[in-house]
Amino acid sequence: MTRTFQAELDALRERSLFRRLREFEATEGATVLLRQEQLVNFASNDYLGLSSEPSLKEAARAALDRFGVGSGASRLICGTLAPHLELETRLAEFKRTEAALTFSSGYATAVGTVQALVGRDDVVIVDKLAHASLIDGIRLSGATVRVFPHNHLGKLESHLQWADQHFAEGRKLIVTESVFSMDGDRAPLAEIVAMKKRHRALLLLDEAHAVGVIGPGGRGLAELSGLAGEVDIQMGTLSKALGGSGGYVCGQRAMIDLLINRARSFIYSTAPAPASAAAAVAALAFLQSDAGEERRKTLWRNLELLRAALPENLGPPQMQSAIVPIVLGEARAAVEASTRLRAQGFYVPAIRFPTVARKAARLRVTLSAAHTPEQIRKLADALATLPS
Repeated sequence: MTRTFQAELDALRERSLFRRLREFEATEGATVLLRQEQLVNFASNDYLGLSSEPSLKEAARAALDRFGVGSGASRLICGTLAPHLELETRLAEFKRTEAALTFSSGYATAVGTVQALVGRDDVVIVDKLAHASLIDGIRLSGATVRVFPHNHLGKLESHLQWADQHFAEGRKLIVTESVFSMDGDRAPLAEIVAMKKRHRALLLLDEAHAVGVIGPGGRGLAELSGLAGEVDIQMGTLSKALGGSGGYVCGQRAMIDLLINRARSFIYSTAPAPASAAAAVAALAFLQSDAGEERRKTLWRNLELLRAALPENLGPPQMQSAIVPIVLGEARAAVEASTRLRAQGFYVPAIRFPTVARKAARLRVTLSAAHTPEQIRKLADALATLPS
């Protein structure tokens, strides 16, 4: 063997791309304890603070007492329990679709769904900034792939025209996100839906960072745009604004039944813990309550406060989601900025290649309804002192 593992690690360190796990000793609201340092956490995707919501914890405890810790087997063996079916019923109602299916993680959802629905005779047209899990699912499917520059409608149109000529008998699947995880911006959904209909394609929309944050009842961008009925495959996660863990896909009953029979990450995985499913049911109820609406309003007030407090040269011109990127360019600059912020009491990790493009390293600030105005103002002041 000519190359050692250590040599690869050393190369990562030289490029400021080495990563390590961090153990958090405790979490409380928007703060974490890391190596006995109490830090304000601006990295979590727990946008509404539901991971510690009493109603979710109580639902999980009740399921734990009734069903135990684990599910015991895959869903197709004997792992399908009452909380799983209730959750899928509630998800379908929430997304106004015929059916839903849950997976052990958002990654498993993306990989299993794409791999099951398209194959060698099909073409997938995907936004360049789509999540890695979607890219991996596309690769595993064996379908022909065409990538369009981020939110570039002209290139999407030309790819669809090409697919009309070369895949007239196959499936044409457009894959995009409603809110992009590293930039926090939104897809031009109305225009994409119009193209989808014009070219008789299918549309998979990943609502992972939109559900709970955007739209009536927190249903996401498709609902906000009045286009939920035009999106063939609505995918999402239970581990961000819903405060738990797992992933889901919603759509036609026939499509869900096909996933049950073909999605390998569903078929060959032990079913999610029943306590997690029960907590997600409680989270969906919270999202649609008056308390959920007030929590969303608090989150958007926090975002507006950060936008007003940040210098004009930092962050996006307008807040489209709970994700606020501070793009610094070089990986080393992002790592150094993260270290400086930690010294001032803030946890904001550096995001580097391959998560984002080379020369596009950044701080990814995520806001929560749990943050206080004082914490947000102090973060803005700290960001203003970073070297430009």
